[in-house]
Formats: sequence, structure tokens, C-alpha cells
Amino acid sequence: MTQVGEGQEAEETSPTVVTFGAPTVGELLAERYELVEHINNDSAGRLVWRGVDVVLRRPVAVVLRYPGGDSATEMLQAAVAASRVIHPNLVGVYDAIDEDDRAYVVREWVDGQSLRELVAADGPLDPARATAIGNAVASALAAVHATGMVHGNLHPGTVMISDDGRVVLADARTDGADSQENDLRAVGGVLYFALTGHWPHGEAPLHGATAGHGRAALPDAVRDAGGAIAAPRQMRAGVPAYLDDLTMDLLDPEIPPPSSDVLAAELSRLDIPADEQFLEQAGPLRFTADPGEEPSPLAAAGGRKVAIGIAGLLAVALVGLLIGINALGGGDDGDKEPVAQPTNSAPATDGGAEPAAQVRKLTIEDVRIIDPEGDRAEVRNAEKVIDGDEDDGWETNSYRTNAKFGGLKKGMGVWIDLGAPHTVKQLEATLSATGATVELRTGTRGDFPSTSSGDKQLLNAYSTVVGPPNEDGGTKMIFNAFEPDQKYQYLLFWITKLPAKDSGNSWKLGVQEITVQGS
Repeated sequence: MTQVGEGQEAEETSPTVVTFGAPTVGELLAERYELVEHINNDSAGRLVWRGVDVVLRRPVAVVLRYPGGDSATEMLQAAVAASRVIHPNLVGVYDAIDEDDRAYVVREWVDGQSLRELVAADGPLDPARATAIGNAVASALAAVHATGMVHGNLHPGTVMISDDGRVVLADARTDGADSQENDLRAVGGVLYFALTGHWPHGEAPLHGATAGHGRAALPDAVRDAGGAIAAPRQMRAGVPAYLDDLTMDLLDPEIPPPSSDVLAAELSRLDIPADEQFLEQAGPLRFTADPGEEPSPLAAAGGRKVAIGIAGLLAVALVGLLIGINALGGGDDGDKEPVAQPTNSAPATDGGAEPAAQVRKLTIEDVRIIDPEGDRAEVRNAEKVIDGDEDDGWETNSYRTNAKFGGLKKGMGVWIDLGAPHTVKQLEATLSATGATVELRTGTRGDFPSTSSGDKQLLNAYSTVVGPPNEDGGTKMIFNAFEPDQKYQYLLFWITKLPAKDSGNSWKLGVQEITVQGS
């Protein structure tokens, strides 16, 4: 079993670990966290333990430092800052405690490997997987940067891939010496390492961190006589030109990097199934435009959208051709009344109005759990409601007093961001059981912090209700009372009553999947 993410394992140059009062198996910290197994000592001299939160009965990682006090200030401050950002690609931080003689941080336990270990064991990754990892890392950074913070410790040792394929970023070091630009350059380094197995920033530690934080031990990139690194395509075959260009742009100090949200959006566009790769030949946006030069709308749309647009035009032309052949055909059918044929577009009006937009499944750009009155223990796994798998969703805890969350709170919900205003036709939710009571609310703001206070503000601001839902007698719940002339970006699937389970001895609900249709 390997627990990674807190730097690399101790090297010869690592700080000496003080053993006075060292923890033991079975010890209970803060009357809550039971130590189960010592995993390793990281390169910063901290002890990494596997533990159990005996209150919530979940596995945790406990990272201890000796002594506490001033020597642990940076570690504790970084943990407190990280705990304020909730994102599926960030390791959750649960607690940070200073006991003077020792300090410790309690965070989410992740079974898996670091990117460093994965590449060392299996070699460089295929471009599709490297892109997916880069997309997850950039998305995590976008959430961090949106708060004004930086990560400051991004490298292959802090990018973790869990056994179930989830990619998470761990071990932020917010010491004030880093910048968001350095974080973005590090994304280029992570992509380069995933594609080549080499670290492009050389032996000198990145961002001013100590060499023991897991960077100096990485193989250096191949360089020419002038010290310039070889591009991924020069080191191995099969790397697409667009991914090579994007990686090298991020590493080029002469090219200003994009913001983290723009980079995340671009990598998300490139992170598509392998059977759709042929649609991406136009490649990514480049960051080398002259100052003041506006990007081409066609380039911004991307190769996939262009290809889909051309395919749509060909489809319309083919239908039109069939209609023409039918209308001009002779024989016995010549005296029949013409029959209207289906078409992919609405007929043009005398006023030249735009054709009616086609209803489609809308992309949900962001999703999170809203829990204004809870202890934040149920806000994880929000991404499961939009992963396309109805067998694995987000679920509440079991409540044993009554259907209204044990009388502890008024409700919980799933907040949805469509990324931009859309005309919405319907929202469909697949639930784990019948009998839940749900409201669908809308609002005009999405910038509330993911905290209990922020969730309360969001709930108060989302006062417009779309409904009531249509239920099919099963576990499907459909909301389709949207105003046709109104645009929607933010939706709140607000649960006010749970269904009974276990013969009425407890109440619980799982939201297996949510989809939104519109144009």
C-alpha cells in the first residue's frame, strides 16, 4: 500500500526526524484520529500515517511534524488555506492541529500512485492519458487560483492517481514565494514529464523550493548545446503536434501563459475519447498572438466544433437532395399531393429570423454539494452526479430520526453551473429511491464560496423555483417548467425530504445522475 502526495520519501539529505514522543499504533489524536499504520517519512521530515476518523468512520492520512509551534507554521497555514477550496481534483483537508511538541494535518486518504511512481513503473503515458491528467491538474489550479491563492508545489510527486482513476493534487505550500504563473509553468512540466518521463526544469528546484521536495530526483530533460530542452515529439513518437505545442508554450518563459481557467478549458476541450481524436486536427489555441491581436473565432471554436458544423451542413444538404429527388420523380406517384419531408432546420421566416436552436444535452461545467447547516462531511463526490454512470452517484448520510435530515437541517442540494446562460428545456435527475421531495431553484450568481456561510448565502439568493417535477412513478424526476424566453446558467437541485430505507429505520438518498437539456 502506498500513500503519496506529501513530497517524496526521505532521502539522505532529508531533515532529521525528532522521535521524542513519537506516535504509536493505536494512539488517538485529538480524541478522534486513530493511528493505524506508519507509511513513510516524507522528504520534509514529516511522518505520514494511515489513520481512521473514529467519529465519521472513514480512512484519513495524518501528516505529523516535530516539533510543532513556529516550525510547523507554514505547514498548518497551507493546510488551512487548502481546506477552503473544495474540488474533485484536490485532496480534501479535514483538520490542522498544533500541540506545540508536534503538529499534524489530517487529510483525505487516497490509495494509489503519484505520477512520478506511475511513470517510473510503466514509462511515459500515452497522449490521451497525459492530456486527461493535465486537464485534472489545471482544473484543480483554477479552483485554487479563483480564491487568490497559489499551490506552489506542483510536480509529479504531488499529482496523485487513485486506484479508481481519479487524479488529485496534494501538498500545497503557500509560503508567499510562489505565483500563479509558476503554477501554470508547472502544468507544462507535468505534461512534459507524463509524455517523456523527464522533468524539464532541470536539477535546480522549481519555485525556490528545497531539492528534497521531490524534483531534483527526477530525470532531467534532453538538452542541446545551448541548454534548450528537446520537445516531446523529438523524444518519442506518437505525440500529437497540438499537445507538443501546448506543452512547449507553457514552458517558454518568453510566452505569457494563459490564466488557469482558460488553460483548464482548453485541456478539457482536448480531453476527448480516443475514438473522437480525428476531430481535433485543428489543435489547441496558441498563446503567441501579438499584443492586441484578437483570436480568431474559428480557431477559438476548435477543430471538433468545425468538423461537427461541416457534418451538420452535409446532413442538411443530403436531406435537401432527397426532397428534390422525391419532388421531381415521375411515374405513378406524379399526381399525388407533395408530402412534407423532415428537415434538420426550421423554415426561414419572412423576417429572416434565425432557425430554432436544436435541443441537446448541455455540458455541466461545475457541480458541488450545498450543505448550509451540515459539518461538510457530505460535500464530497459531487462529480459523480454528472459522470454518466447511474450506478455510482453522490449520496447523503443515513439519518435515523426522521425524513427531514434527522431534524438537523432544512435540506441539502446539488448546485449546477452550465458555464454560460442557456435556454433550458428540462432537467432530469435519476435518484436511488422514490419518495424524496425536491425543489429546483435558479439564481443569477455562482461566486459564493464553498463554505457553510457561502452555502447559506447561495440558498437565500436562489429563490426562484422551477416546478413542480414530473415523476414517472420510478426513480426519474424531471423538471420542465422553464421559461422559454429566459436564459439559465445556475441551478440548484434542493432536497427537502429523504426517502425511508431499511423498513423505515433510517432515511437516505442518492443522486445517481443529473442531465440538462436545452440549447
